[in-house]
Order: sequence, then C-alpha cells, then structure tokens
Amino acid sequence: MSENRYKIVFDGTLLPGVDITTAKHNLAALYKSEVAAIERLFNGQPVTLKRELSQAEAQAYLQALKNTGIDARIEPEPSIEMHLSDIHPHTPVDTPAEPESPYAPPRASVGERVPEFADLKPFSVDGRIGRLRFLAWTMVLSLVTLPIVGVFALIGLGLVSGDSTAGLIIGGIFAFFLFLAFVIVSALFSVQRLHDIGWSGWLWLLNFVPFVGSFFPLVIMVMPGNAGANRYGPPPPPNSTAVKVLCSLWIVFIGLVFVGAMLGGISAIQQEYESSLESSYESSSGITDEIDVETQSPANSTDDAAEEAQPPVDSAQE
Repeated sequence: MSENRYKIVFDGTLLPGVDITTAKHNLAALYKSEVAAIERLFNGQPVTLKRELSQAEAQAYLQALKNTGIDARIEPEPSIEMHLSDIHPHTPVDTPAEPESPYAPPRASVGERVPEFADLKPFSVDGRIGRLRFLAWTMVLSLVTLPIVGVFALIGLGLVSGDSTAGLIIGGIFAFFLFLAFVIVSALFSVQRLHDIGWSGWLWLLNFVPFVGSFFPLVIMVMPGNAGANRYGPPPPPNSTAVKVLCSLWIVFIGLVFVGAMLGGISAIQQEYESSLESSYESSSGITDEIDVETQSPANSTDDAAEEAQPPVDSAQE
C-alpha cells in the first residue's frame, strides 16, 4: 500500500493580526519572486501551492508558509489505484500548447527547504538580529575596543612625555582608524537590527540628525522585531546562553554608572556644603575683627587727647 500524499492549498486567508501587505512581502521573499506575481494568489480562489507531499514534508511547508502570515492548509491528495485492465496503449496526439494565462498562479518552485532561521552575519549588511543579540554584540565590541584604547592611551602618554612629534602623529592615525572601525562595525549591527524590525538600514543615518540622534538608538533597542520572515529574510535564530549573559552585562554596567553618578553627585553636594560653611565662617570672623577694631579706637583716641592736654614741664622749674 502506497503512502498517502498531501497538497498545500491557499485561498487568500491571513492569520489574525497580519497585514496583507506584510504577508505579500513575506511570501514574495519566501518564493524569491516579485510582489506583483504574488498578488495573484490573493484573489479569493483556492490555489494549490504544492502537490505530492508526504505528511512530514507537508507539515514543513505549511510551517514555512505560516511564518509569512498566510493561513494555508493541508489537504489529502486523492488516491489513485491502477489495475492492469485499465492500461491501454497510448497514441500520441499533437495538441497545441495552451497559452499562458495572465491570471495563473506563480509557478516558482518551493522544492528546496526554506530555512527556519537566518544565518548570523556579524560583518554584513544582510541578515537580522534581535534586541538581545544586538546588545550582546555591542557589548563584545566594547569589551574588545576598550583594552585597545587603553594600550593606545598608555603609548600616547609615553610619547607626550618623550616629546616625540612623529610618534604623536602615528598614534593619532592609529586612533582615527580604530574609531572608524568601531563606527563601521556598530553601523553593521544597527542595520541588521533595523532589518529585524522591518525598516530600511538607511535609517541608521538618523543618528547624525540633531535631537533625533539622541533617542534613536534607544528606539532600536526597544522596538520588537517581526515574528516571522520579512523582506529581509527569515527571523534570527533563538538567543543562546552566551547572548543572554552578555546582554545582562549591560544591566551591570548601567547599574555601576548609576551608582557612580549618585556617589559623584553626593560628593559634589558635600564639597559645596563644606565650602559654603568655610566662606560663612570667614565672613563672620571678618565682621568680628572689624568690631574689635572699632571698639578699641575711641580708647586710643582718648589717651592721645589726654597726653596732648598735659602742659609741658619746664626744666628750670624742675
């Protein structure tokens, strides 16, 4: 007895909460076709997307199609039993080929298995990464860059102390290229994060727009990505343990920065308070000294007047 075969049927129905434009773009990316060709599938008529599938193959294709947002279904193929009595000699007949109908569904082959998740490409503008992986990759970039910056800083201090002009120029060139590499890699991470949201990677240039660039990185970190495939490819793979650990380091880093800012603010307030106390003490001491001087001045003037009032003593009388 032969194995039952199945087919995938679609009649234009979408999954709840899925926009038809998004579904068309996702399906076009899945079939590697144009959106104009995909629109023919949304005419409300049942269309068979794939035939002669086993149950496992049908389930795999159905899951791939549901990731695009369409509500396809599996239907069994009618079984055909052949008997020797039904076999008749075939006489070839030349029949004209039927013209291609402009309303026929696209015939793109879906025989190759569609990947469930996209491949990770850290140094590429293609692909997608989620929020946690974006933070994890950024943390790795920072951890790699900080030691290099520290080494260059020590070398620069040594060159400054040695008054080496050529060394300073070389150090400045290395620092420039290091900064340029950091910006480029950060831009690649941001572009893939924008692709995961479904936005164009060119929006990364908004970081250079005044006022907008101050909060746009926060938008990239907060906005959730598309659950299924979009025009930039399948969704990224699930987050690994390493990604979660690296992402949690940002929480520790932000906590340390917050505590440091609090301690710095408290120290500044304490120094300001002590300086105000010293200034008030000095001002009060100055006022006390002035009062003492004014109090002693009349007595001195009285003594001087008494000395002047005494008559001179004649030496002859003595």
